Amino acid sequence: MSYIKIIEIEEMNLRGAYVVDGFPSIGLVGSIVANYLVNSLSLRQVAVVDSDTFPAVSMIKKGVPHSPVRLYAGDIGSSGDRMVVFVSEFQPPPHIIKELGKTIMDWVEDHKCRMIVSPEGISTKQSTKPPNKEGSAPQVLGIASTPEAREMLKANGIDIFEGGVIVGLSGVLLNEGVNRLLDVVTVLSEASAEFPDARAAAAVTQAINKLILRDSLDIEPLLKEAEVIEESLKDMYEKAGKEDELRKVTLPGMYG
Repeated sequence: MSYIKIIEIEEMNLRGAYVVDGFPSIGLVGSIVANYLVNSLSLRQVAVVDSDTFPAVSMIKKGVPHSPVRLYAGDIGSSGDRMVVFVSEFQPPPHIIKELGKTIMDWVEDHKCRMIVSPEGISTKQSTKPPNKEGSAPQVLGIASTPEAREMLKANGIDIFEGGVIVGLSGVLLNEGVNRLLDVVTVLSEASAEFPDARAAAAVTQAINKLILRDSLDIEPLLKEAEVIEESLKDMYEKAGKEDELRKVTLPGMYG
């Protein structure tokens, strides 16, 4: 089994913080949401996640090398609340996802964080062209590990995902949340299975804005900025020799 560790590079009190899982999902919803939150909230890097199974690459941004999986954190308003965002430009290998989920949960419990939120996409099975960005907003659904978190979803007008299968890291985190009595929420939006989907990411970010940020985050720039992020992610895959990785991340059939 792969050894996964979280290496802290800056000490920060994260008691009561909200944690966002920004690993890639259908339509790259998780990655787009995570990058937007980091940039919009001016979060700073506090840790990295490392494993011998992760890609042997360094992500270069503005001349600075970055690990493939990073943690950013900081204040999210005058309330004193804090947010932690896991950012990853690659999909972890399937055989380490359970271990990765447990490692994240252990870290969250050790730091006494409040809640984990996973942004996810549900496949629209659109395989011939990107989604129409001028169309209506995608539907958003939520799943939660505890009754209290489910009530939180309902109170914010987010319908509950009543039946189906959630696989991958979000599924592991939900199950671990049930087992550990920790609030874990997955926010789902219909997304293109073949293309990065900025509209789906905007819909999920709006839900997170309501759930956590008390509608304090400006969502309007997201569509424009998300398109830039999408192109940046594509470019990173190509430069890292990962031309097929994007398609692996966004294959349909992850939910059923």
